[in-house]
Amino acid sequence: MAKVRKLITRNEWSISSREMQDILNSTHDAVVAVNKKGIIVLFNTAAERLLGIAAWEAYGENARDIIPGSRLHCVLETGLPELNQRQETGDTCILTNRVPVRDEDNRIVGAVAVFRDMTEVRHLAEEMTCIKEMKKLLEAIINTSQDVISVVDDQGKIILVNPAYTRLIGMRKEEVMGKPPTVDIRQGESVHLRVMQSMEAVRGVPLKVGPDNREVIINAAPLIVDGRLRGSVAMAHDISELKFLSEELAGVEALMDRGQARYTFEDIVARGPAMQAAVENAGRAALTPVTVLLTGESGTGKELFAHAIHSASQRKYRRFVRVNCAAIPETLLESELFGYEAGAFSGALKSGKKGLFEEADGGTLFLDEIGEIPPSIQVKLLRVLQEREIMRVGGVRAFDLDLRIIAATNKSLEDEVKKGNFRKDLYYRINVFPITIPPLRQRIGDLPELARHLLTKLNREYGRSVQGIEDDAAALLAEHGWPGNVRELENVLGRALINMHFNEYTIMVTHLPPLSAVTRSSTEHKAVESAVVPCRTLSETLEEAERRAIAGVLTGYGGNRAETARHLNISLRTLYYKLEKYGIRGSTV
Repeated sequence: MAKVRKLITRNEWSISSREMQDILNSTHDAVVAVNKKGIIVLFNTAAERLLGIAAWEAYGENARDIIPGSRLHCVLETGLPELNQRQETGDTCILTNRVPVRDEDNRIVGAVAVFRDMTEVRHLAEEMTCIKEMKKLLEAIINTSQDVISVVDDQGKIILVNPAYTRLIGMRKEEVMGKPPTVDIRQGESVHLRVMQSMEAVRGVPLKVGPDNREVIINAAPLIVDGRLRGSVAMAHDISELKFLSEELAGVEALMDRGQARYTFEDIVARGPAMQAAVENAGRAALTPVTVLLTGESGTGKELFAHAIHSASQRKYRRFVRVNCAAIPETLLESELFGYEAGAFSGALKSGKKGLFEEADGGTLFLDEIGEIPPSIQVKLLRVLQEREIMRVGGVRAFDLDLRIIAATNKSLEDEVKKGNFRKDLYYRINVFPITIPPLRQRIGDLPELARHLLTKLNREYGRSVQGIEDDAAALLAEHGWPGNVRELENVLGRALINMHFNEYTIMVTHLPPLSAVTRSSTEHKAVESAVVPCRTLSETLEEAERRAIAGVLTGYGGNRAETARHLNISLRTLYYKLEKYGIRGSTV
């Protein structure tokens, strides 16, 4: 600047020093100088590049005319410097320092402007601002997330945890920041260290963390930026919450299963007169609140009728509760049916429990296998049917009920009454509107329609598309005695589908499993023979038939009592009772 001052003082406006020219042209900042008349006397290469004006065009011209927005003439007039001034030149943002040039006598002899392009700096500043805002936004997202998040850097130190982390783990942020990722683990291996070693994500790793040994499931993944490992991020989920949700879901599913009827009369195949009569009687009963007793052999569809009766009744939008009396242990049956008060017995819930009668209040209660109810509970059941009220186990207050009872049994309750196994007064309370469902061997005319109906169901369950049954196979099915009734038919068709190839669409004889030697004609013939045997009552004849049936199935399963009970569709407890009653030992007939 001293050299410039001397040049201006001597009014020598040409740059004669090559060294001075090289210095000014090599600087990154633009330099423009004017004399006291505002005429440009210095214009370096950076000024050419920044202003888009050639030096030869600028020299000797007034700066006000050449440079848009120039204020060097103002500096000449006022003698005051203008520092860090913003100047717009087209799309370019310039930051300028303008200062006056004075001689030895402090007289203004010119002015110099030094400026640089701030466009790139402005863009960098905007990017920095955007990055800061994005960082704040990401931090807000992480902090408000309900997922437990922790981040570790490439040195294996925790650099970020969110509030959900501190709530679940039970450790303050200050206790874990900058610490190794094992600081919060009480049992298990750090997933952060694992993914940083393997460079692969892991999922579903169980751990116990924090002072309270909270059970969590961890998902973690490495943080890789431009091919370089920069750390690891992990998300934890509280297993206790998942367990709670699973229990809630199971409870809802159980409630839905017990609280809704799934079938209507349209789901019942009834082409023959016997079955049509049963459906008509059930339809009439559905329109009234009468207690219904469904009787028939095992597998004939008594539960299907119970569903249909409820669906056609005025209670169809209320609860439909099913109870298999043979499946509930005798020690628990009373508390399950009638509920209990708090502290009624050892192990009882502190809040007590509603019984199935209370759950069915306003709807329908289906008592399947009612003949298996022990005499001690039959007394309380009789009170429910007579008074329409119940009293919980251990309780002193009776609850009024509004429900409809549908009962079902494959036993002859009349015979059970004679034997003293079933109360006579309860029998008459239940047997208000009896409906007998005929066995399959008495409605063979329904067999083709039943088979089509069951194949539709089995195709959906097995993912098949079987269309029908070949005539020879249909004839073989028609000749079978079907001791297991419709349930046995469904099992036979299901096994046939399993034996078929996926490109086969018609059931052939070869696909059918071996059927027992019992045929419809032999069954009817034996029934006739049994009917004319002298000196034997009907009850004795039925008992003998039951004994032979149980012993035959037991022999067929090699003495396996669990399989025998399953095949006969009775509970294991009922089977043991009958084995003792008829004196059947092992597999002896």
